[in-house]
Amino acid sequence: MTSSGLSLGIDLGTGSVKTVLLDRTGKQVCAGSAPVKLNSPRTGWVESDPEDWWAAVGSAVQQALNGRRAYEVVAIGLSGQMHGVVLCEQDSTPLRPAVVSLDRRALADLSSYRMLTEDLLASLGNPLVPGAAGPILHWLARHELPVLKRAAWALQPKDWLRLRLIEQAGSEPSDASGTLLFDLTANTWAWKVMDALGLPASLLPPLGEPGRAAGKIGTSVASSLGLRAGVPVAFGAADTAAALLGTALPRRGAVQLTVGSAAQVLTLREKPTPDHRLRYHVFASAEPGTWYALAAVQVAGVALSWVLEAFGASWEEAYRAIELSPPGSRGVLFVPHLAGARSPRMDSAATGGFFGIELAHNRADLLRATFEGVAFSIAEAAEVLPEIAGVELIYLAGGGALQPSWRQLLSDALGKRLLVVSNHNASAHGAALLGWQATDHKCNRSLPDVSGTVTPDEASQERLAEAFGEWKTVAAKMTRSPQGQTPG
Repeated sequence: MTSSGLSLGIDLGTGSVKTVLLDRTGKQVCAGSAPVKLNSPRTGWVESDPEDWWAAVGSAVQQALNGRRAYEVVAIGLSGQMHGVVLCEQDSTPLRPAVVSLDRRALADLSSYRMLTEDLLASLGNPLVPGAAGPILHWLARHELPVLKRAAWALQPKDWLRLRLIEQAGSEPSDASGTLLFDLTANTWAWKVMDALGLPASLLPPLGEPGRAAGKIGTSVASSLGLRAGVPVAFGAADTAAALLGTALPRRGAVQLTVGSAAQVLTLREKPTPDHRLRYHVFASAEPGTWYALAAVQVAGVALSWVLEAFGASWEEAYRAIELSPPGSRGVLFVPHLAGARSPRMDSAATGGFFGIELAHNRADLLRATFEGVAFSIAEAAEVLPEIAGVELIYLAGGGALQPSWRQLLSDALGKRLLVVSNHNASAHGAALLGWQATDHKCNRSLPDVSGTVTPDEASQERLAEAFGEWKTVAAKMTRSPQGQTPG
């Protein structure tokens, strides 16, 4: 067991790579961050270049090291954005840009899933969404078969990163369970689904456990990152699963809201019990033998950024608009389904927009309505989790809800007290904890580090409840194809 040193956590997110260094007590010593690009070469397509990821990893690692010597890093753990596909050669060379979770090109390929037997569909335990690896692979088999035939592996983003680090391919249940190619009950790849879809089973890598060492970092790669060769690298976990470790969410009955580019409302469970209407997801957690239920909001921070860019508004102006315009935004409604909708509608063809605009409205009304629309989307997603009715408070995590007035709006819209978790690098933090586990050192799990509390304002909550009802009516009209059906 290692007696000193630091564990490096690397989180490969949709919009950035984040890194943290943790000491043996689990305390964060330093952190880094670097942006990554998303590209949309066609309508409905969203891709990212894995080589850009690698460049961002190098930058973020150097920031976290902050002049420290390479020998201080004795463990590495990984986390990353879920879903999507990286097609690559044996040595990790990408064969095409990575298709990421926001992509909707595989909408038509969901019909092949609906043709599976009832037992095979039930084994997946999750709603059918086009941004998952299975539908994307099916699309690639129909449209880019020569590229697919050249591929040695079809990997999740953080699994591609691990392959680059240790030259060995692998995955683990927390990421694999989000692919629509994983048998939730058997806790392994759904080989019969692969066969029924006509996809090569050889593309799926061996499975390990999040906190186990998958291998050791190679010499040339270590040198390029300023690290020491031979450091063990954990299998790691999907970003949300890693974040649950990083925030130390209690297992029984607690609910957490994470706000970032997307948003998730989730709770830990002892059994992988899916929703009979498939309105939310059930995935393996980073702790073997546990799972979590997740109600997903497709775009949260992404929708806010999109509106601000379209309006030429700064974040400062947008946050000020929350104060300038009253609760309910004087009747303006915004539906943020700019890349489809997830929980509870599971409609990848849904669209969004502003509604109820009149000459009397001003810029502040529209900006506040944008925040309210994201908050309402989160509140609607939260309603589908049975656990939500029994809680009076929700843990609030993620870097997308740091501003006080935005937090207050979320509390008012949800009608719940929010406990603000102070760790805003939760996924990278959880990844570093998994890195420690790979060296047989485990940091003690503690209660979440809460930095503040937000209590709903009664008057604002009442007005937002009325607006929420109106928002649901409008949002329902924007649903084109319930449960992800391909529009006719």
